Amino acid sequence: LMNTLAGIYFPDEGTIAVNGQVVAVCNPNDAFKLKIGMVHQHFKLIDVFTAAENIVLGLEGSVTINRSKLSEGVKKIINRYGFELDPDKKVYDMSVSEKQTVEIIKTLYRGAEILILDEPSAVLTPQETEMLFEIMRAMRDDGKSIILITHKLQEVLDVSDRVTVLRRGEYIDTLDTKDATVQSLTDMMVGRSVTLDIDRPYFPEEDKKEILKIENLTTLSADGQRKSLDNVSFTACAGEILGIAGISGSGQRELCEAIAGLYPVESGSIMYECMATGVPVREELVGKKPKDIANCGVSMAFVPEDRFGMGLAPSLDMVDNVMLKSYKNSKGPLVDRDTPKKVSEQMVKDLSIVTPNVHTPVRRLSGGNVQKVLVGREIHSQPRLLITAYPVRGLDINSSHTIYDLLNEQKLKGVAVIYIGEDLDVLMQISDRLLVMNNGKVTGIVDPRETDKNEVGLMMLGTAKGEISA
Repeated sequence: LMNTLAGIYFPDEGTIAVNGQVVAVCNPNDAFKLKIGMVHQHFKLIDVFTAAENIVLGLEGSVTINRSKLSEGVKKIINRYGFELDPDKKVYDMSVSEKQTVEIIKTLYRGAEILILDEPSAVLTPQETEMLFEIMRAMRDDGKSIILITHKLQEVLDVSDRVTVLRRGEYIDTLDTKDATVQSLTDMMVGRSVTLDIDRPYFPEEDKKEILKIENLTTLSADGQRKSLDNVSFTACAGEILGIAGISGSGQRELCEAIAGLYPVESGSIMYECMATGVPVREELVGKKPKDIANCGVSMAFVPEDRFGMGLAPSLDMVDNVMLKSYKNSKGPLVDRDTPKKVSEQMVKDLSIVTPNVHTPVRRLSGGNVQKVLVGREIHSQPRLLITAYPVRGLDINSSHTIYDLLNEQKLKGVAVIYIGEDLDVLMQISDRLLVMNNGKVTGIVDPRETDKNEVGLMMLGTAKGEISA
């Protein structure tokens, strides 16, 4: 819907009216002319350019750039709304929140009167989110119209004046925010009454045996110029969910891929308690490829951040995607296809996966159903260690709670679950321990029941240190 307003998609039916006049938005240039600007969840900036250069990029004008005039115009917007940004700073030196600020100022510099913000708080700490909301209120008071896309309902109540609910591409209702509650919005989004509570089931402390121990783990960035992980140490135990919090790009992806053998390790240790022979044996995973890790009896499942790039083959159906995980266990010259088919049919039943049949290519499924296929396949392998990276990203509330229930089921079976998430409220509800990262370092490992969002947010920024007990 918002991509249509921004001129990225073209509608098949219906009309768009701006200031009461029906208009045609055929491309992004049309949207800009109508003073509509969109800040996408994934930023579209050039790293080697400064903030000011990115802001002016694409604007019509002379061949040369009047840098002093440009900087003056940017600073005027910064001062007007209370942004914090150096116009001459290179994008590659910026934090995620600064990059988002550049995107917002870029739309304002082009004269946007209608701003569309797509999940703007997904990559921010609580403190940065509140600063963003203050700026949004200032822009509203200045006469701007702001459309906020978010799945965080409390944020809707905190910052909006009106709220519109969509469900499966259909308009449900629009109401004044003062008349809404988190529960009422949830019921409208799902289409029935649902509980918002996320369980943290009890698992006996005496049964929480150490499954994974990481010591001083260090990795380098792709260009080798900096440390993407810097002396990271922690443990993961059976029967617990270890949550990992941090602003985007703090090393979460490198951490889970290093454990799975998909990212090179510069130094440090990843010790796994292997039970392949029935006797606990410590196995060093550093230096091993995924195939070697599986061959030495390590029972690990990995739900990657990139569902299609690393998790599933989009052109294949459920049966073949399940088989990708299990075909190596087949005996004889022929591949067993019956078992993956039965597993797929059971997954459809147990996880309420909406699909025409198990032979439908997974690329044709919705995001929520794709994620259920991926998580269900990994869980079916009966791992002792389950690593999940953003497993509910892009899912509706109902699908999200299905995933939370699956993770809790694994916890109660004695699986060590590592849960990397971006919703701090969820992390603090579902985690038994919470590991906080900033710039590749562990800034704290805390009990979420004994802290609050503000303290965790400061740790995410690297300005506070939590009690670390690996």
